[in-house]
Amino acid sequence: MGAVTSSRTVRLRAAVRRAPRALYEELWAAPADRVPRMGEPDAPVWRPSLLVLLIIAAACFAVPRTNELVTEASDGVSGWAVLAALAQSVVLVAGMIRPVGAWWAATALSVTTVLVTEPVMSPDRLFPWSVMGMVFQGGALFLLALRVPLRRATGALALTLLAGMALTLHQTQRHNLDLDRSAPVFVVALVLGAALRSLRLARKDLVVQAGLTAEERARRTLLEERNRIARELHDVVAHHMSVISIQAQVAPHLVEHPTEELRENLTGIRENALEALAELRRVLGVLRSEDAPARSTRHAPQPGLDRLGELVATVRSAGLAVAVSTTGAPRPLSPGVELSAYRIVQEALSNVMRHAPGASAQVVIGHRSTGLTVRVVNSPPERPATPSAGVRHGLLGMRERAAMLGGELATGPTPDGGWEVTAILPAGTGTTEPDTTTEEVP
Repeated sequence: MGAVTSSRTVRLRAAVRRAPRALYEELWAAPADRVPRMGEPDAPVWRPSLLVLLIIAAACFAVPRTNELVTEASDGVSGWAVLAALAQSVVLVAGMIRPVGAWWAATALSVTTVLVTEPVMSPDRLFPWSVMGMVFQGGALFLLALRVPLRRATGALALTLLAGMALTLHQTQRHNLDLDRSAPVFVVALVLGAALRSLRLARKDLVVQAGLTAEERARRTLLEERNRIARELHDVVAHHMSVISIQAQVAPHLVEHPTEELRENLTGIRENALEALAELRRVLGVLRSEDAPARSTRHAPQPGLDRLGELVATVRSAGLAVAVSTTGAPRPLSPGVELSAYRIVQEALSNVMRHAPGASAQVVIGHRSTGLTVRVVNSPPERPATPSAGVRHGLLGMRERAAMLGGELATGPTPDGGWEVTAILPAGTGTTEPDTTTEEVP
């Protein structure tokens, strides 16, 4: 039993020795929350209004506080009482900038004011805090709780109540003690300040989380579009590799007496083609396994400019007026270029239907010697579009397709209030010179 008591005594002494250090760290050394500048996401919208109201309240507080102290003070301390009231008003305003230091100053001023005026004050006066004294000390606690964690604010409340209890032990005459009245006032001030601080931090976390969600959504959309491009390129490349393999296998039978070197070379070409095809399927197998389409759709040929008429017909059936024209002489293009051009037109028309209700669109496919130009322009919308959260993720996919081919994509509003999408895609094959003929596609 004695050992247990001795151990508790040792722990108690250690806690007492650590108390000054903990008090210094919690209520002096540790900084308060940084005040966000106006315009930052977590800047409280009510802070300027609170500062103005606080200055007005401090000015209004100085008058009754001065009257209260001067009325109860003797001639010898009346001048000091006026200075104390003005200092308390300044401390309240300083609490918006340095809440920890302002609370210490408020507590010191309250204790000093009570010690100086107590011998000459009326015995009927509430002690140790008068009504204005409770307002002053509660305001300091409120401003402190706005900027520090609840644990630190609770420690400040405990020290405030301990200071009040210590003052009651040093009274020179009997007074009406008001600790049972002042304690609830201080607790309410602390709880209100802590609640507003929690609301501000929650709003900050919400803004940060919304930004991260938008970035993650954009990144995911970009990755999904890249996966889609990879799957489509897999179909295109796999088709050509399969053709190479078949041609290499059939080629020896097209020659009457193929040499052994020719057979070996063709066999090597076929083996390399099959190996490359297997490697391609192995690398892109994961993309195939995620959200894999139906078997009939998976083996269907990827769309190109030859299916642009079907796309336009589908869009027209949805109510969008679309005019399609072709400039220059059509020329053979690589499957990747045709697929990207088709997808860009598809996404641009989808954006018109989503973001420009009632508008009409014009699609211009320009064949040039150096590549292909795809231009989609829509007129101003006839009515506002339904607001949608997020950014234009479709533009990410179009820009990714153009960059993949070494091309460029430009988007932006037109002078009349419409929207324009222009993509310049390098040609894969072909050397036909362009001409100035224009063909209207029904």
